[in-house]
Amino acid sequence: MKNRFNSIGWLDSAIKIETPNYNDRPEGVNIILGVIHSASLPAGKYNSDDLIMLVMNKLDISKDISYESLRNLKVSAHFFIRRDSSLIQFVPVLKRAWHAGISSWRGLENCNDFSVGIELEGTAISLFTDKQYKRLNVLAKALEREYGIKYWSGHSDIASGRKTDPGIGFYWDKFRKKSV
Repeated sequence: MKNRFNSIGWLDSAIKIETPNYNDRPEGVNIILGVIHSASLPAGKYNSDDLIMLVMNKLDISKDISYESLRNLKVSAHFFIRRDSSLIQFVPVLKRAWHAGISSWRGLENCNDFSVGIELEGTAISLFTDKQYKRLNVLAKALEREYGIKYWSGHSDIASGRKTDPGIGFYWDKFRKKSV
């Protein structure tokens, strides 16, 4: 089955969980960059729905002491790829997700304006699964074909000194491969 996007960028093969944390992209701005992130809540715990709850503004911060720093945080990404390769979409591609924060790429500020954010379930020091790479490669090709995305970077590349993800366990050569 080919991945298809609707008119505003919902992918038919993704599980749709729409977050309130997005808005319109600036008029006339093209999507040119894909940004790869890694996250799990709590850090290193997988198969939890806490990251989804954070993106939905419903995270119970009393569940873990590390969550206190997330109080009132409003974040999102376009896509989230779980360890088992399940693909969740929070924001339609043609809208601006709030994934990059203070960022710049090749002299362009505010990367949220012109990028798509993809979260991989993991940490900046974890290895990612072959299933995640396979799903990421298929998704990247679909985004490149549909929206003309030409460039890919890690969150650490656009928010240097502030972010470390996707981290040392993310192998760019596996991402670039057609199959793992």
